[in-house]
Amino acid sequence: TAVLMSTAVSAQTPPPKPGPELKKLDIFAGTWTLDGTMKPGMMGPGGSMTESEKCEWMEGGFYLVCHSNYKSSMGNGVGLSVLGYSADDKAYTYREFNSFGEFDDSRGTVDGDTWTWTSDEKMEGTTMKGRFTMKITSPTSYNFTFDMSQDGTKWSTVMDGKASKK
Repeated sequence: TAVLMSTAVSAQTPPPKPGPELKKLDIFAGTWTLDGTMKPGMMGPGGSMTESEKCEWMEGGFYLVCHSNYKSSMGNGVGLSVLGYSADDKAYTYREFNSFGEFDDSRGTVDGDTWTWTSDEKMEGTTMKGRFTMKITSPTSYNFTFDMSQDGTKWSTVMDGKASKK
């Protein structure tokens, strides 16, 4: 009977509509190429990084789903990420899973043309703070930096670069 009740309730309730916050993620829909430089340090010896990423809206318009392929001095791999917005947390969400067995769960804010994504990064038993910043330079490009910190106050740049939309 619970199924019948929930079906009856859902039949009377129109499906939810994506909030206006989600429209801001539209800029990331499409096919992107990222070219970056990894700095020598805690993440390895440094070197170049390239990534191709294709992002499309999931049916319903609540989540942007991205598939990526990357090549770097740390190795090559693939990733799956999902971007959305949490009305409860009043924050953008980014969850990524990759072929290195890593999982990233970030919260994002946007201020003008700058997106800032923060996360806790677990590395060899230590939790570090991560900050990925994207500065939109045009509808088809942005500059990015990835910084890490042990205490959330003193940051070191781990990677930076540019992204362009095809």
